[in-house]
This record gives sequence, structure tokens and C-alpha cells, in this order.
Amino acid sequence: MNESTPKSNRLHIGLFGRRNVGKSSLLNAITRQRVSIVSDFAGTTTDPVEKPMELLPLGPVLFIDTAGIDDVGALGALRVDKTRQVIGRTDVAVLVADCAAWTEFESRMLDELLERNIPVIVVLNKSDLAQPHPVIMEHLRIRNVRSIFTDALNGRGILDVRQALIDAAPEDFINAPPILSDLVAPGDMAILVVPIDKEAPRGRLILPQVQAIRDLLDGDAYCMVVKERELRDALDRLKKPPCLVVTDSQAFLKAAADTPRTIPLTSFSILFARYKGDLIEQVRGAQAIDTLRPGDRILIAEACTHHPIADDIGRVKIPRWLTQYVGGALDFTHVQGRDFPEDLSPYKIVIHCGACMWNRRSMLTRILACRAQDIPITNYGLVIAFSLGIFERALEPFSLSLEKQSMFLSPEPVH
Repeated sequence: MNESTPKSNRLHIGLFGRRNVGKSSLLNAITRQRVSIVSDFAGTTTDPVEKPMELLPLGPVLFIDTAGIDDVGALGALRVDKTRQVIGRTDVAVLVADCAAWTEFESRMLDELLERNIPVIVVLNKSDLAQPHPVIMEHLRIRNVRSIFTDALNGRGILDVRQALIDAAPEDFINAPPILSDLVAPGDMAILVVPIDKEAPRGRLILPQVQAIRDLLDGDAYCMVVKERELRDALDRLKKPPCLVVTDSQAFLKAAADTPRTIPLTSFSILFARYKGDLIEQVRGAQAIDTLRPGDRILIAEACTHHPIADDIGRVKIPRWLTQYVGGALDFTHVQGRDFPEDLSPYKIVIHCGACMWNRRSMLTRILACRAQDIPITNYGLVIAFSLGIFERALEPFSLSLEKQSMFLSPEPVH
């Protein structure tokens, strides 16, 4: 993996701390590049600064330098909000503090990170000028938080920070879960149904399709890729039927009609409900569709920000299918990117995309925000399968392993 590795496959490392404690200097020292502007003037970093790099032997990571958590004024409050959004996608947190001044800001930030079960490394910077109070060191020891002394401007302690980051990487990043290779045994075949329509990027496949192909190859399985109108012919040509057919959710009905009932069928979006989030929780969310009534408000959230085209899946197709299923008009609200309402109480259900461009922590954060407010959340593929009457069939490939997978699908809460 190199800098072309998508963000979704990178370990997200967030740098947090007050203004002018040396976060940007630390990032520059770790990356050995002048990524962030360094100044004696507090508040130089405004919006989060992202830097992808290789951190061997860990692999691809994404450093995120944030604005100071003690920023002031109306603009400062907006910057702090941006910083707190970063927490929701952080796999490993680096809390940077001035050796001479541990304040309530550091204490509150440390509490929040630990409450969210995010691995935390405390970097006590400017150690050439002062030493921390023994009470602070004892506090960190009792809470089992690793601390490192650095002088970022002169590069002291940076190797220790790098090693601490490697040690803190979550197990599910080191040993990433499969997308579908656990459903297709070595030597068996899966057929991937890939429509080439207006939403398909010119000259390439979308990320879930590419990652599914790679995952099958890594699992020593065979892979056949067809367009939806070629599926039936492809099946007829095979001497041995595939053990799984995976389709784009928008082609679910045709794929279901062309695939014999004896062959398991699911969609890329449903695979990513498991890979990026919590399949069991989102299956429960889809079942809440039966409680919807005309006039209910529904939030549709998309991780990517793109210009919608005619017959867009989130703005046109899913609203149309749901309206037909419920039997009356529904009130749809759409959000994109990192925009997501804090108060979800106006909505009866949240429908999310597959989050293929996000890391898993980001999606789990949203799932748990919904769970905390008792609002069902599901994803595109599950909603489409439910609305079109093929929900149970789309989940059959997972039925034998759901109990085993639940240990991974329902991790420690990410509040």
C-alpha cells in the first residue's frame, strides 16, 4: 500500500490538544515533512489538516492535525466543533500537552477519548523547557495511559511516539476482517454483478467492487465479473455453479430473478454493512421499515459528497421504493459528508450508504449515535432488499456465521 491507498483503508490517527502546544510541530517531525504551518501565534491550525503516509511496519495511516480544543470566540467554537468531528473517525488519538501546563482542557479531552474506547497516547511536549507535575504523571499511570516526553522542534522523542502508535493500533486494523472471502472457500467462485450506468465512474470500478475482487483473490477464490444483463448467460456457461452471487443493490430484482434459488445472493452494500459497521444492528434497523407510516420523516445520509444525477439511488430510487412499500408519501431529508444532525429525534429511521470511503470507526460512531437516541439505522442495500421483498434471501449467505460474526460486529461501544 502507498499514498494511493484510500482513506478508508488507513489507520486514522488524530492529534488533539490546546493551541500552541506543538501539535503541528509533532506532526511535521513524525512525517519528516512540513505538513502543518508552525507559528508562535496560537491558533495557526484552523481546519483539520490530513496527511497520508506509510508508518512501517504498520502500513498506511492518515494523520489528522486539529485546531486547538481551547479555541475561543464564535469562529473558535466552529473550529472546536470540527475538531470534535475528527474524534468520531479516530482509531488512535495523540493528546499533545505542554509539559509545564496540564489543564482542564487536557483532562476533559482525555476523559472523552477514553470513554469512547479510543486508544490514547499522551505526548508531553516541550520537555526541554519543563517537566510535568508528579500528580499528572501518577494520574496517567493509574489510568493506564502511555505518556512520552518530546521536544518536537528538535526531533527528540519522535521515535518513541512512532513506536507507541504501532503498539496502539487496534487489532481489527492489524488483522482486517474480510469483505466476502470468508463466505467463498478457496477454489470456489463468486460472480460479481457490476452495472455500467451513469453512476459508474468512467474507466474504472467503484471502490467496493475493486476491494471485493482483491479480497476474493487474497482468499484464493475465483471471481467472475459481469454486467446485470450477462448474469444468466454466465451462469449457464459454468460447469459448476458459483457459491455466491454479489450484485449492485440497484440491480437486486434482476439478479434475484436470474440467479437460481439454490445459489446464495447478496449485495455489495450489505457486505459493507458488515465490513464497515454492524450488520446485526442495521438488519434490525431495516426491520423498522414495517413501522413507517405516510408522513414520517426519514434521514438519508451519504458519506461521499457528489453531484447527484438523474435517478440517483439516495435521492430518487430509495425514496420511490420506500414510498411504494409504505403506501404513501414520506418526508425525506438528505445529508452528505460529515454533516449529521446531533438531534435525531425528528426521524423515524436513518438510512446510510455503505460508507466505503470511510474507516470503520466513522461508521460505528454514527451507528452508536443512533443507538443512544433509540433511532433505527440501516443501509442502502438492506433497505432496497427489504422494500423489494428479497430481504431474507439477501441475508442467507450470512445465516451460518452471524453468531460468530456478532463478536466482531458488536464491539466495545464507541460512544
